[in-house]
Amino acid sequence: MNILFVASECAPFVKTGGLADVIGSIPKALEALGHTVKVLLPAYPAFKQWIKHGEVELELEDLFGGSARVHSVRAKGLNLLLLEAEHLYDRGGSIYLDEEGCDWEDNPIRFGALSLLGAKIGLDGVGGWKPQIVSAHDWQAGLVPVYLRQSGRKAPPVVMTIHNIAFQGLFDGEIRETLGLTEGLYNPDGFEFWGHVGYLKGGIALSDKITTVSPTYATELLTPEYGMGLEGLLRSRQADLVGILNGIDLDTWNPETDPALVKPYSPRSLNRRVANREFLENHFGIEPNEEAPMFCVISRLTTQKGLDLLLESIPTIVKRGARLIVLGSGDRDMEDRYLAMARRFPGSVGVQIGYDEDLSHKMQGGSDAILMPSRFEPCGLSQLFGLRYGTIPVVARTGGLADTVIDANAAALISKCATGIQFTPVTVEALDRAIHRTCDLFKDTKSWKTMMRRAMAQEVGWNSSAELYANLFESLIKKKATRTD
Repeated sequence: MNILFVASECAPFVKTGGLADVIGSIPKALEALGHTVKVLLPAYPAFKQWIKHGEVELELEDLFGGSARVHSVRAKGLNLLLLEAEHLYDRGGSIYLDEEGCDWEDNPIRFGALSLLGAKIGLDGVGGWKPQIVSAHDWQAGLVPVYLRQSGRKAPPVVMTIHNIAFQGLFDGEIRETLGLTEGLYNPDGFEFWGHVGYLKGGIALSDKITTVSPTYATELLTPEYGMGLEGLLRSRQADLVGILNGIDLDTWNPETDPALVKPYSPRSLNRRVANREFLENHFGIEPNEEAPMFCVISRLTTQKGLDLLLESIPTIVKRGARLIVLGSGDRDMEDRYLAMARRFPGSVGVQIGYDEDLSHKMQGGSDAILMPSRFEPCGLSQLFGLRYGTIPVVARTGGLADTVIDANAAALISKCATGIQFTPVTVEALDRAIHRTCDLFKDTKSWKTMMRRAMAQEVGWNSSAELYANLFESLIKKKATRTD
């Protein structure tokens, strides 16, 4: 089966969130099942070193105001199709934001171009290779189904994957003329959304199937609380909506071989984690305390992640003698408030603003628990990293967090199947109770180590989910072939 992925980011090349981790790992899992996968991505500056090793497979004289090329490159175990268009992607700042932290004004054009090329390759192939199915990810690839439908040609089936419905790609309706989108699909049944061009909305409305990144999130999306205005459309397509859990790359995230760790370890040598914890204590200026856990946060600092609530719970952590280390960036006010907490509680709270992949591995390998008090979480990856490394997830009961963490209630502890701690509702009071539960359980060394080993044994890779995706793709290909016949 030939599969084309279309996405805006991909680890380890360029990453702003979990989408990149998924795009960097699931193609490998599908290839391990015998399929051929190519990933279409914008050729940001991070890809320049790779482009010179590839081959030009397609040239365009004019792609929304400038020339463009598609390069075929094999890099980091992935088959990449890199869309080089200097006028769209060769710039500083982040891939979505300028140097001042504002959205690039031409983002609708930049990712409209990505979608247009995704549809073109879906229809015509590239370099003698033609996909049998197209997998489009988040709003940046949301127009792929729109362009395929608009072509009026025989097209491969397309699956739209929602990683986070909070980001929908809504732009002024006039942009459709620039994008070459016709009036025929600019309606409530197509890509029109209250007078705007809705990239994700169009993808949901016009794709063959819709997937999202956990079964619970798929259910939550049908409600006004989580559907973000698209719950009605999703309910109308409920039969085509599937929740498939994300996984993680087990080679990259392996505590037994991870080169980022001060000392690697296994479930049989948990005592080796001490060296990683000591590094973190020195790095963040944290006082040692073997009687209470070290909590960590590795996240965007936003209200979606519930980290405004955690600010209110930091005194509870400190009173219990526990410690907190934070790595992340996000809302400027929240960054400042976390830095203020580090100054208020020196030796108990340490904060580093920004992102450091190497440090994030060390935090998973040396912390006792990872806090994720998210108001909503489509899947979450940090808790999966935590499970893999024996860093106990303390999570809100929502989305993929509910699907991947087994709460340490009395029955789960007795049967030795607990892997973490869940709490609900998402309030300061409930979070405080979860912190107290964690601290109490930490003192029971035998139960805590049993839970660590059970967490590390949990399946968090892509094997099962990759098979589900492959089965879904194959069923759509067969269905479309039957209809055509």
